[in-house]
Amino acid sequence: MPAHPASICVFCGARPGRNPAHAEAARALGAMIAARGWRLVYGAGDVGIMGEVARAAQGAGARAMGVIPVHLIGREQGRRDLTQFVVTEDMHERKKVMFMNSDAVVVLPGGAGSLDEFFEVLTWAQIGLHRKPILLIDVAGYWQPLIGLLDHIVAEGFADPSMLTLFRVVPGVAEAEAVLAEVLG
Repeated sequence: MPAHPASICVFCGARPGRNPAHAEAARALGAMIAARGWRLVYGAGDVGIMGEVARAAQGAGARAMGVIPVHLIGREQGRRDLTQFVVTEDMHERKKVMFMNSDAVVVLPGGAGSLDEFFEVLTWAQIGLHRKPILLIDVAGYWQPLIGLLDHIVAEGFADPSMLTLFRVVPGVAEAEAVLAEVLG
């Protein structure tokens, strides 16, 4: 158990998506992080479900660390009212700073950027660089095609079956909370 309150890195979309369930889950995740006394670590944007997570977390009293590359400050409407606001040179540095300042990673629905973030932390776990929990919140079955692809990669012999044990898929925020509470204390 960390000496400080746990920090939860949330990777998710800078767009709202079409299904209102995604924003609802983002708000529920932010509120849960605050209720647990945990800190939110996220991409510092105020757009899409990324903004929903942050507004809900901060609105419920959570500390929030936002990390944003300089070239996205305007595009993602970087929030400056965060407990900590970090500007990086590029996307790779953003991911590294977010990851290094977290105790667990949670992935909500998102696009190519969220997939990039998920695959980076999954790859780091696969090669033994960390053992932090990684959770995919499968809101309304959003991640089912990805899970099918990962199963296919293993079935085709491009990854060891152990890769599938490096992350957990949960259907919603309540299940994510239970897993995080178990592993983080």
